[in-house]
Amino acid sequence: MSQSLYPVSREPTPPYRESSVTKVLALLLLVVAGALVFSVVQQRRQTEHYVSFEPRPVAQRPDDKLGADEQSTIDVFSKFARSVVHITSLETRRDRMTLNDAEIPQGVGSGFVWDQDGHIVTNYHVVQMGNSAAVTLNDNTTYPATLVGVAPDKDIAVLHIDAPPQKLLPLPIGQSATLRVGQKVLAIGNPFGLDQTLTTGVVSGLGREIKSVTQRSIFDVIQTDASINPGNSGGPLLDSAGRLIGINTAIYSPSGANAGIGFAVPVDTVNAIVPQLLKHGKVTRPGLGIAQVPDQTAMQNGIDGVAILRVTPGSAADRAGLVGVTQEPDGLRVGDVIVKLDSTDIHRTSDLYRALDAHSVGDEVDVTLVNRGHRRTVKVKLQAVQ
Repeated sequence: MSQSLYPVSREPTPPYRESSVTKVLALLLLVVAGALVFSVVQQRRQTEHYVSFEPRPVAQRPDDKLGADEQSTIDVFSKFARSVVHITSLETRRDRMTLNDAEIPQGVGSGFVWDQDGHIVTNYHVVQMGNSAAVTLNDNTTYPATLVGVAPDKDIAVLHIDAPPQKLLPLPIGQSATLRVGQKVLAIGNPFGLDQTLTTGVVSGLGREIKSVTQRSIFDVIQTDASINPGNSGGPLLDSAGRLIGINTAIYSPSGANAGIGFAVPVDTVNAIVPQLLKHGKVTRPGLGIAQVPDQTAMQNGIDGVAILRVTPGSAADRAGLVGVTQEPDGLRVGDVIVKLDSTDIHRTSDLYRALDAHSVGDEVDVTLVNRGHRRTVKVKLQAVQ
């Protein structure tokens, strides 16, 4: 039996052993995981521990006082809010079945106390749809109102109620001619039927022009960014001293909601119109005694100025020799065209109205006319027109 000359020694394969490094890493991972779990649990416990079901403490103002501007606004509203009233326009209708009369609301708006005799001023368009009205004072007492007079061209109306004088606080009257853009204003009214609502803003513009319900221009209108919503119409626009500077009358918005632009009839106009309504029930304004060609027709025919359509017989214009459109064999002939009144150039009807509004009945004015290229100036004594 052969035997290897160089026997090979074989050692047994060592059994598999985990590395000590692996054990250490595993242990560290377990420690880290445990620490994370402990941290999350502690955090939740701490969060639950600090949850309070009690009301939080009230934070005090640094000086524990309102700002001067805030306090001024509050004082004005507190003092003059009771001067503002809520107006409901009513129409009396007879029920066909019962033959009983019923008052049907036609619209709502605001107004304000003019004097302690019970006179209330508002917009004409607030009451125009009804034949009677009801006025609710700040203390929620309601009185039937009678119509004293209206000025549709200026969107102004005056009502009267039989209320005790001690309930009536007239607003102090300001002056709109001295207003400046940027002045603070306050509007008080009853928008959407909400009683005694205050909005604030500034005078955004002056000398604006809007159309009344009669389509005659209202001049020198105040533009403001104080919110004027439906129901504010007829309410007062006040300055920071609480003086009346205008009647909130319109908003500029295609949708009818407030769009940041509101308009108010200036108090100087109101203060001139209301006494006439109290005395006569209507406004007597100065005029020439003419009917004019519509602006659009005049422009289409290349006329720059106010063309006289006809002259009222016996009127101021008639006495001054003004002539209107005449019928000729070959068609209509344009007569006198007003191009100037005193120092004011006249290009359209609104220019003429603005110039006339600066005068009174009985004033004598210089009227410059053009007729077929011939220019002349005549004196006209203004008459009363409705």
